[in-house]
Amino acid sequence: MRKFGLIGYPLSHSFSKKFFTEKFKEEGITDCVYELYPIAQIGLFVKLWSDNPELRGINVTIPYKVEVLPFLDEMDEAATEIGAVNCISIGRKNAEQSIKGYNTDAYGFEESLKPLLAPHHRKALIFGNGGAAKAVKYVLDKLKIPFLVVTRTAAENCILYDAIDEAMLREFTILINTTPLGMSPNTDTCPELPYQYLTDKHLAYDLVYNPEETLFLQRVKANGGETKNGLEMLHLQALRSWEIWNS
Repeated sequence: MRKFGLIGYPLSHSFSKKFFTEKFKEEGITDCVYELYPIAQIGLFVKLWSDNPELRGINVTIPYKVEVLPFLDEMDEAATEIGAVNCISIGRKNAEQSIKGYNTDAYGFEESLKPLLAPHHRKALIFGNGGAAKAVKYVLDKLKIPFLVVTRTAAENCILYDAIDEAMLREFTILINTTPLGMSPNTDTCPELPYQYLTDKHLAYDLVYNPEETLFLQRVKANGGETKNGLEMLHLQALRSWEIWNS
């Protein structure tokens, strides 16, 4: 039996467990199981994989996407550039083990964003500068799309929300929310933008997927803009993890 799972803390609910459990059932995969491993400190990661010799792959969520790095033997290019991992493969051969980290968030975001891009989508605003924004920045750099990061408090290389005006929104037509604003149960919140200046030239991407249409997306759509939530990104990063574990 091959084991896979998710580490984080706390893990009250998990998209990953539901996704992989259903995938195994639908595809008749009977030799694999996906479990939740809510470890209270990252040091317990070593005990987790040493106590579970069947463990072959791990997904990583908050707060360990960065804290897990010292425990890895190597990382792929995306994880190295971003400085965070959300997928780990555990290779075992005889008495030797190798642990490699990947960032499949970047893959999921890139593959879900690219089909939406039009010639007028030349520059982006990224709302938030936390861990989720790291993968977004990496992908935009890769796609050669200039961006500005928008935060609620002053920070280096960032602008504040009140700096966004009509002229800026004419220039920056890709809007990406990496914050929890609008996430259930706080569905009445959204990034503080002058939404009245948005048009059908704007593309809004919200990493939040619960609810499926956040207030941010609703307000962009009301002004004719195209919208996308983070659900496909989530599916794509999970499928990429599965590919890595089986490569």
